[in-house]
Amino acid sequence: MRRIAVLVGLFSIFLLHTSAQRVLTLQECKDMALTDNASLAAARATVTMRAAERDAAHTNSLPKLQLTATYLRLGRSVSILSDGQKDALGNLGTNLLSPLAERMPQLMEMAGPILQRHPELAGLLQRVQSGAQSFADALNSAGQGVVDAFNTDTRNVGGAALLLTQPVYMGGKIRAYNRLTDYSAQLAAEQLRGAEEELMLDVETAYWQVVSLCAKKKLAEDYLEMLRHLEHDVELMVREEVATRSQLLNVNVKVDDAEMTLLKVEDGLALSRMLLCQLCGLPLNTEVRLADEDLDDVATAASDPQGDAQTAYDHRSEIRQLNLASNIYKEKERIVAADFRPQIALVAGLTLSTPSLYNGFERRLRGNWAVGVTFSMPIWSWHEGRYKRKAARAEGLVTTLRLQDTQEKIALQVSQCRYRLTEAHRRVNLSRHNLERADENVRIANLGHHEQVITTSDVLQAHTAWLQAHSEKIDAQVEVRLAQTALRKALGLLD
Repeated sequence: MRRIAVLVGLFSIFLLHTSAQRVLTLQECKDMALTDNASLAAARATVTMRAAERDAAHTNSLPKLQLTATYLRLGRSVSILSDGQKDALGNLGTNLLSPLAERMPQLMEMAGPILQRHPELAGLLQRVQSGAQSFADALNSAGQGVVDAFNTDTRNVGGAALLLTQPVYMGGKIRAYNRLTDYSAQLAAEQLRGAEEELMLDVETAYWQVVSLCAKKKLAEDYLEMLRHLEHDVELMVREEVATRSQLLNVNVKVDDAEMTLLKVEDGLALSRMLLCQLCGLPLNTEVRLADEDLDDVATAASDPQGDAQTAYDHRSEIRQLNLASNIYKEKERIVAADFRPQIALVAGLTLSTPSLYNGFERRLRGNWAVGVTFSMPIWSWHEGRYKRKAARAEGLVTTLRLQDTQEKIALQVSQCRYRLTEAHRRVNLSRHNLERADENVRIANLGHHEQVITTSDVLQAHTAWLQAHSEKIDAQVEVRLAQTALRKALGLLD
């Protein structure tokens, strides 16, 4: 009863462990990789950046409104009058009447006889003497008023400008830059597509690598089980003295080698699962099972990819990227040429300043508006434009040559992938024939060894040949899938 309870507990643990594992198909792995893989994040960010640059470029033909404001605190004020002029104006009355005051005693002495003959003039002379000082004070006050009027007090200076600019003709630069950013956005999208294709190829390679190692693990376990049965039989034969100790040692060595092979396969399988998890954006310790890892035979696709070099030219991301890069360099050449053509723009603006001079000199914020046209054109720049256009044409030529070289390499790659696929199909056919013979050879060897008509060494050789035949069949089937994937990638048809 206790044994039954233990078995039920172990079975429950097995079920929980199995249910915790995720069973993934190849397409699910691809979808997860496209969604969660970290290597695509930079490419997607580049696409977003290029799209934003394209949208920003299309605003260059629209009117731009710009506001500028400034405030300054100066250490000294601007003075229109010198210190001497200020002093002269402030003492204008005093300076004018001071010579008259100095000669007043002489004038009174000269006016004495006149006042004796005409005493009625004495009152008038007294009024003139008393009014001279009032007149001097009035002139001094007027002069000081002029000095105060010219006091700028420019220690606090402020201003603002509102400028509206509407490009009219920029030498074709705006249209060329719009096209350039459009091509750049398309190029970023093609680069993302190329990164996705590379990721799909890596995912399929890792997927079938895991499937291959799972099959080889089962094969290694079956091989080890066969050797252990053989080891048990030889031990019985040694006891019966119909086999030697040396034969048993040979079998023991083969068993140890098989255990070591199984250990290596298990380690390789664990690392391959980690790689697949990393590509799919899963934690490395995630326990996943693949839908195809329990298959005895790895099924190949129903039909091989069809197409030639022209198909690759029409669909490969690299060709589209180089074509877009060639267009970009052509637009760069146009932009360089536009820098040396006339440029015309309409401008309108409103300026405000304090102090202002629109109504005398005032410490108030006053402004003015303006509307006009700007025109600029280089006259002589020592052939700078010619050299820049030459450099831009050279960049375009480099891209064209690179495109031709890439087309030749792609044509060679398509041919190589086609030959690789053909060879993989041949290997599958040969491995199936070899496997049938190896199975039959092992069956006959086991019967012969049981009847003691075949030596232990021959049985070991038959088992080794069986292991090699099964391993070659697995490798050949996986190679067909990988070759088909590589050919689709070469043709630009990988999805």
